[in-house]
Amino acid sequence: MQNYPDLLEKIKLRRKHLGLKQEDLAEISGVSLRTVKSIESNKGNPNILTLLKVIETLGMEIEIKIVEKE
Repeated sequence: MQNYPDLLEKIKLRRKHLGLKQEDLAEISGVSLRTVKSIESNKGNPNILTLLKVIETLGMEIEIKIVEKE
């Protein structure tokens, strides 16, 4: 996830804005606490389904755009 520091920061800020601890986010999203901590510290490499669980739990959306290179 090193290429997406803005996304990771937004996840962390949103969690804090909602008044959730990392433990809360892990429990509600069904993702392990270890994974939540690794995502927020930019040390993890979660798969897209794990990331979607966290993002959706926080009331956020992620948009993936596929474009052809010329």
